[in-house]
Amino acid sequence: MKFSILPLVLLLALQIHAQDFELKPGDLIFQTIDCGPLCNAINEVTEGYKGNDFNHVGMVVGQSGKLLILEASGAEVKLTEFNDFAKKSHAPMYLGRLKKRFRKFIPAAISFGLEQLGTPYDDAYVYNNGKYYCSELIYDCFLDAKGKPLFKLYPMTYKSPDSDEFFQVWEDYFNDRNLEIPEGQPGCNPGGMSLSNKIKILGTI
Repeated sequence: MKFSILPLVLLLALQIHAQDFELKPGDLIFQTIDCGPLCNAINEVTEGYKGNDFNHVGMVVGQSGKLLILEASGAEVKLTEFNDFAKKSHAPMYLGRLKKRFRKFIPAAISFGLEQLGTPYDDAYVYNNGKYYCSELIYDCFLDAKGKPLFKLYPMTYKSPDSDEFFQVWEDYFNDRNLEIPEGQPGCNPGGMSLSNKIKILGTI
């Protein structure tokens, strides 16, 4: 499915203010949201910039002068107005910007991301299964734009670091869906992405 976007030059020039920062297309916004025990389990095994428990990430896109966030959330990949995106956060959001040498990939990454609108949310958390969770979407946007990975995949874990047993909430989650726990399968998470040396964290918004 194809979606029209601003001409690439205008897209890169678009700057919209959010508090003290000018948000630019391609910026990544890292969030801590409250989704109950599942988010608590995610936070236990991931760590983000300055020890923050990021469990969601979206990418800034600009269309017709509006500030929209591309995200995989809820049922599908979608565009969310910035104010609605911000309301979900239970802690200050952090703004990440690609370092200068990687910004040339932003227009193509956004174009790819917009083509994924309506793609189902990846509730199996398995990479490359035709669905997307939040950081997986960002990973593939820049993979497609660059032709090779910009960010990294790591073995995923659903085990408690204190007991080496699966979190009960994950056992229940995957049992309810008749799925195997994808322990050790390649994946990514917002916390790890916030630590990438390909981006610079500018601060909170």
